[in-house]
Amino acid sequence: MSYRFTKASLLTGTIMAGAMIASPALAQADDQDNEPATQPGVQAEEVAPIVVTGSRIARRNVETAAPIAVIQDEEFKLSGTVNVENVVNTLPQVVPGFTSNSNNPGTGTATLNLRGLGSARTLVLVNDRRWMFYDTSQVVDLNTIPSFLLDSVDVVTGGASAVYGSDALAGVVNFNLRQVDGIEMGGQYSITERGDGARYEVHGAIGTSFDDGRGSATVFAEYFNRDSIFQGDRAFSNFALGGESFGAPQQQFGSSTLPNGVIRYFGDGDRTGTDFAANNAVVFDDVAGDFRTRTGDTYNYAPVNYLQIPQERYLIGGYADYDIGGGHTFYTEVAFVNNRVAQELAATPVTGSFTVNLDTIQPFLDAGDFAQLQQLNATETDGDPDNITLFLQRRTIETGARNSLDERNAFRVLGGISGPIGDYLSYDAYYMYARTRNANIQDGNISRSAFQAGLDGTADPINIFGLGTLTPAMVDQISIRAQNGDVSTLENAVATVSGTFGDFAIGADSEPVAFAVGAEYRGVASQFIPDTALASGDVIGFNAGNPTEGSYNVKELFAELNVPIEFGSARLEFTGAARYSDYSLENVGGVWTYAGGVEFSPIPDVTLRGQYQRAVRAPNVGELFGGQSIGFPGATDPCGTAAATAGSALGNICVANGVPVANLGNPAIQLNAQIPALFGGNPNLEEETGDSWTAGIVLQPSFLPGLAITADYFDIEIANAITTISLQNSFDLCFNQVQDPNAAACGAFFGNGSIRNAAGAITTANPPVLGGQNVATLGVSGVDLQATYSTTIPFSLMTDTGEQDFNLSFLGTWTESSFFEPFAGADIVECAGQFGITCGEPTPSFKWTARASFIDGPLTTSIRWRHLSAVDDDDDSVDYAAFNGSERIPAYDLLDLTFSAEATENVTVTVGVNNIFDTLPQTPTFNGIEVSSVNNGTLLGDNQEQANTYPSTYDVLGRDFFVSALLKF
Repeated sequence: MSYRFTKASLLTGTIMAGAMIASPALAQADDQDNEPATQPGVQAEEVAPIVVTGSRIARRNVETAAPIAVIQDEEFKLSGTVNVENVVNTLPQVVPGFTSNSNNPGTGTATLNLRGLGSARTLVLVNDRRWMFYDTSQVVDLNTIPSFLLDSVDVVTGGASAVYGSDALAGVVNFNLRQVDGIEMGGQYSITERGDGARYEVHGAIGTSFDDGRGSATVFAEYFNRDSIFQGDRAFSNFALGGESFGAPQQQFGSSTLPNGVIRYFGDGDRTGTDFAANNAVVFDDVAGDFRTRTGDTYNYAPVNYLQIPQERYLIGGYADYDIGGGHTFYTEVAFVNNRVAQELAATPVTGSFTVNLDTIQPFLDAGDFAQLQQLNATETDGDPDNITLFLQRRTIETGARNSLDERNAFRVLGGISGPIGDYLSYDAYYMYARTRNANIQDGNISRSAFQAGLDGTADPINIFGLGTLTPAMVDQISIRAQNGDVSTLENAVATVSGTFGDFAIGADSEPVAFAVGAEYRGVASQFIPDTALASGDVIGFNAGNPTEGSYNVKELFAELNVPIEFGSARLEFTGAARYSDYSLENVGGVWTYAGGVEFSPIPDVTLRGQYQRAVRAPNVGELFGGQSIGFPGATDPCGTAAATAGSALGNICVANGVPVANLGNPAIQLNAQIPALFGGNPNLEEETGDSWTAGIVLQPSFLPGLAITADYFDIEIANAITTISLQNSFDLCFNQVQDPNAAACGAFFGNGSIRNAAGAITTANPPVLGGQNVATLGVSGVDLQATYSTTIPFSLMTDTGEQDFNLSFLGTWTESSFFEPFAGADIVECAGQFGITCGEPTPSFKWTARASFIDGPLTTSIRWRHLSAVDDDDDSVDYAAFNGSERIPAYDLLDLTFSAEATENVTVTVGVNNIFDTLPQTPTFNGIEVSSVNNGTLLGDNQEQANTYPSTYDVLGRDFFVSALLKF
């Protein structure tokens, strides 16, 4: 049993010039570690409390029971990254979602998939608050976050719904933006060694304080442009490879839909003596109207597909705060993004059965070939002398490539106020509104109805019988521009009170017990608006789509508690959190999430920590309200089988479903082999639930200053996960296994009213709804290891001290398990160390990023090492290696080098090269001729994602250069 499910790789992180990158437990200066707790009466300004990702309690001790990895802003500068995705997707905790290399599949967005559990299960925050999402799946597009303003990025492992609400099943990623003091202007230019794929960015920001420091404001703007690269621009992706799945050697495989046209005949006419006799298929040669028996001809669609999708982005915004008196501060955030991203595919492949009028097409065919069609038609039993049904395949290269252009306009506004309540408490309340409007224009589509009309004589004839036979007038006649749009909105209001119970503490030397309580409201709404052509399914080229519209809201109460206990040099800390959420969704209703953690430091050098969290994710708008359309999949109704007897468990649930007792086990209740079912959203979905366990250790040995090590074990399992399974599997799960009408697994048959007629047959009047179902289980476990070391070395070229700083960092993950059970009783799919048809993106057992930085006065030299361990193909049914394919992708390593220099006090210049050794997927070998390539990868055929590889996991650009400059005044 095989299921397509994308689980994949995981984390990376680093440390940069003059700054050590670690979890908050590691990011402190050494003199903070042994600092005594604040005593009663000490003013808060002396030791400012810190809010860390994963808690709403401000505290002086910034260690946390939850594992947190932190990426500092230097990593974005030293890696030559403008888009957030390029750094985040190298984190060992992250499996690449959609990226700039995701053309097909892809959405023109950049998404974040933490732990490989799905982008919809990763909560993305900016400044500890929710950000705007882009479509009905309620997923954040990372292209909307300004990377040049990032101060740090926090990655929190495990469910965090008790603190932040729904969606945080895999964890939370928080992007912290910095305040600007003065004027900053900067820009960057990148280009590959092959002279293509240019990317350039310019930005500016102004920040200032005013009214004697009572207020501050930052405003910013950015422009970014990225050129396209086509698959034909790289040797490894220039040909569509495949064939192994059919037991043939890997070859230039391509598509069976050719530009010169293919005719297949499946009627009952006499094929004797015709070119159809061999295999029911003929293909046209370059001579128009002349066909021959088809013998394996294919079309190479690869070269005209994007390998890097083009992008143009405008981003403006700002944030400000002002003390209105008494420590009460009003703050606001505003952002607007205009993002244009294109995708491009080969010309439309028109396929399907069409009614062809012989008189209409006769002028376009060779006389002898036309006579063959006449023979087939004359000997058919349908009695129609004028028309014949043919299965046609024609790639309409005359229309040009298919191009999809997305233009997204998104804005977000937020206003809030915070301040003190007496001596021990403070409050924070804000309201946020975000809206994204996407306009999508598709060119290169063909209208199925116009194509049909040009063949059956009801419109001007079209000539599809040969290469280049469609005239401009014919192209205009059958072409159709399709458009669609979507609108997504998010409202979020949060009010929190936090502080301590006066000076109450457990132990004379302990900090006071701290808490936070609050309330939250969220309202989400989305709609997908296709034009008539897309909604009706008349479009050939891009996928048809049905309108989607829906919304829901949730009202929540939450609380957190922090209990520190200090005795001598030891420290013990307990944390707890709980949230009650009341959803407007009938099948979700009220749900609880909660968390509990403990930290223990027997000595300042060692901290042990552990945490358990229960998290939830409510279904998103697309899963709930996606436009529905009817289909007729083949399946066997269990209620018509011999096992359905009166009084049996199967018989009882069949009766509950509307089958008369007298008709139980009667095959006649199934009218035919194809049963009607609705496909699309499922309004009967319930929430997903996740359980996360983490346990770890933090080491900061006093005998070796500058060294910090953390190791954390994580185990995340999600039950009741939403997935789509076939009608037959749905039948088996509900009627043969669960046998409970009230169970989520039976929602397809009991949640849409009566689906059967009086005799017990499933009819088209009210068929079962086969959208997503709460039936899957998935999970991931492993160990994160982070180590940093900072020291000085006695050598310098740029300073008089004779010393320079030396920083090392390592962030890696061992993935113990990454599994997916599509529904109870199904085969469990294990994806750790695997890739391929079932698991999708490679999930290496080991993934890490390490960096070494030398800071010699104004000059920083930094080297980064990115590593993925080898992965094996997950498909046991095909031995790809036996057919010149790949059963294994070997271990993969990339080295990057960066130089950064402070040219003056106000000017910093950075230059670098990524992928120093030009490591690319392997170049193919054909006809005994080996094409040399420097590589450390393996070229994939049938078990690829796109471009003969997995382009979001493995580098496809090659050696890549960048230069940037930053001016500060």
